[in-house]
Amino acid sequence: MASYDVIVIGSGPGGYVCAIRCAQLGLKTACVEGRETLGGTCLNVGCIPSKALLHASHMLHEAEHNFATMGLKAKAPSVDWAQMLNYKQDTVNTNTKGIEFLFKKNKIDWIKGWASIPEAGKVKVGDEVHEAKNIVIASGSDSASLPGVEVDGKTVVTSEGALELGKIPKEMVVIGAGVIGLELGSVYARLGAKVTVVEYLEAITPGMDGEVQKTFQRMLKKQGLDFVMGAAVEKTDVSRGKAKVSYKLRKDDSAHEIAADCVLVATGRRPYSEGLGLDALGIETNKQGQIAVDDQWATSVKGIYAIGDVIAGPMLAHKAEDEGMAVAEVLAGKHGHVNYEVIPGVIYTHPEVASVGKTEEVLKDEGRAYKVGKFSFMGNARAKANFSGDGFVKILADKETDRILGAHIIGPAAGDLIHEICVAMEFGAAAQDLALTCHAHPTYSEAVREAALACGDGPIHM
Repeated sequence: MASYDVIVIGSGPGGYVCAIRCAQLGLKTACVEGRETLGGTCLNVGCIPSKALLHASHMLHEAEHNFATMGLKAKAPSVDWAQMLNYKQDTVNTNTKGIEFLFKKNKIDWIKGWASIPEAGKVKVGDEVHEAKNIVIASGSDSASLPGVEVDGKTVVTSEGALELGKIPKEMVVIGAGVIGLELGSVYARLGAKVTVVEYLEAITPGMDGEVQKTFQRMLKKQGLDFVMGAAVEKTDVSRGKAKVSYKLRKDDSAHEIAADCVLVATGRRPYSEGLGLDALGIETNKQGQIAVDDQWATSVKGIYAIGDVIAGPMLAHKAEDEGMAVAEVLAGKHGHVNYEVIPGVIYTHPEVASVGKTEEVLKDEGRAYKVGKFSFMGNARAKANFSGDGFVKILADKETDRILGAHIIGPAAGDLIHEICVAMEFGAAAQDLALTCHAHPTYSEAVREAALACGDGPIHM
């Protein structure tokens, strides 16, 4: 029986980061993973492979629409789908092997198999039981399903199946206008599929700033995505490789159908903790199946902690990573901290969409006095030169103190630009602090400074 200071269950972004940080802090650490490769959903069948396909399909778009304008003349590009999938898989392999290298470097034992917790302080994998002073559950999440919608992995797929379709569909229906559905829907739209997004609510990307939602949907429509809003999907029928999606419009209860070669079910994710034995241990969970933890990520059973998608909060890889590092600090006798007010969210479509902090809608509900600084990328020289002038940066600041309360970006490199504002918010900065900071020219980041200037006397280039 092997004995450890910490056993981490799950090697996704939360789990592997937690394991590495524990090892760095001098704790004897092991990580249990049932997949053939490390990295969890994110690296294997989520964040990383989807970004590879997003990049490849965007390059196709650039070749088809912008190369000639730049004087780049060549034959019209064609898509070798098999090679694109190979490129995607090579990207995945490089990243998962990188995690394996980091485990060896930090002397972390990879226990291969699926874990259960027979009692506090013990983790069973296969027929072997390992002892640990502390156990960290980082088992992640799984795709959520809908009643009446049966996923077969071929015609009706989740995000995982959408990353390895046998061929590019001519017609695709995406159920759900959240991050996953819009990212993968935009991939297949650029590859030539007619994509229809069916959404239960009246707005895409729930919880996002309302102005960004409207602008984003308008841009996606220009890219060829169709939207059916306020629609409740009732069932899917599959026959001879074709699918039929039946739904009712909530406004009048009218029934409709859409035919497609492929249906992507992108209705969110649910915590994954099957087989761990939580009930027998007496570990508390809520109605959503999330594990209840305190402010130190400890569960109701002493010595067992939980982080990432399996607990409350946004299901984001970087949120899990932050929690993983924080728990490691706690277990090493230090102070672990996560600022949940400054966790950015990014949608990796083109253009990208990024946000941090509060939206206008939330601030209005709170009765908070605020001001808005906004700047369009049409006023940014670099963006115009790169065919990326659509979109804007929007900064929300306290009306009295000028402290930044939130920011929302739709435009080029939004997922990178947002972090300047994250750092500013982490240090309690005012919009004026950003406005007075020199930004290199010509860069996209100048749009952030201009939006900060707009919170004061006004931007320069608009």
